[in-house]
Amino acid sequence: MSESSQSFEKIRYEVADHVATITLDDPETRNALSDQLLSELISALTTAREDYAVRVVVLASSHEKVFSAGGNLAAFGGESGTVEKFSGASLFSDSFKLLGELGKPSIVAARGHVLAGSLGLALACDLIIASEEATFGTPEITVGLFPFMIMALIYRNVGRKKTNELLLLGERLSAAGACQAGIVNKVVPQKQFDDAVAEWAALLAAKSPLIMRLGKDAMWRQMDMPLAEALDYLRAQLAIELSTEDAIEGVKAFFEKREPEWKGR
Repeated sequence: MSESSQSFEKIRYEVADHVATITLDDPETRNALSDQLLSELISALTTAREDYAVRVVVLASSHEKVFSAGGNLAAFGGESGTVEKFSGASLFSDSFKLLGELGKPSIVAARGHVLAGSLGLALACDLIIASEEATFGTPEITVGLFPFMIMALIYRNVGRKKTNELLLLGERLSAAGACQAGIVNKVVPQKQFDDAVAEWAALLAAKSPLIMRLGKDAMWRQMDMPLAEALDYLRAQLAIELSTEDAIEGVKAFFEKREPEWKGR
């Protein structure tokens, strides 16, 4: 599989072996989620969504110790008006929605600390692999802010009382604690980190991109539906899935004890 890349200022975008790796790359600010970085991230995610060759997105960081320190505090405390700040905040919600509607699985490679707004970014993705050194938290309350933009995502991933603890106390969780709380899927030693991320990315890339898109769309759509409506919607999605060539090929390959050849139809 050929490799490709795209140029940005605050992130790096690379594609290889059906995996698009988007690397936050503003180490001087500890990858603060500035308007520019979020805008570039949205552009990269849109590119990945529209590229048929991309089957998986990995969100990573170039900083050895920090995934992202969260929102740009300098901008929050600046003198720009309410309208400008409101517009900037929409970049958070736009990126969260885009990850939900990506149509492709996403993995967060949390080598370092995942703090404040970046916790929302991580929770908007499907899977999180953390190194043992990583920590997770919402320290906004300690500087006179409240994590409004990421609150809904935390409540949808973490139990209510634990979420209250994160929001109100502003303390950090260790990687192991974040795993126990349901934030992180897997914690690995630093030496095994890159291999663990690559292994999961390869496993996801090997699946039918068509069935994965149907499944990902359904995961996003049914999340807040009443149960009866969700069951009706999912029954319709099952009917669509069973009519695809990839579903037929997958079952056929299973019984013939061979690797499936996905057609994307």
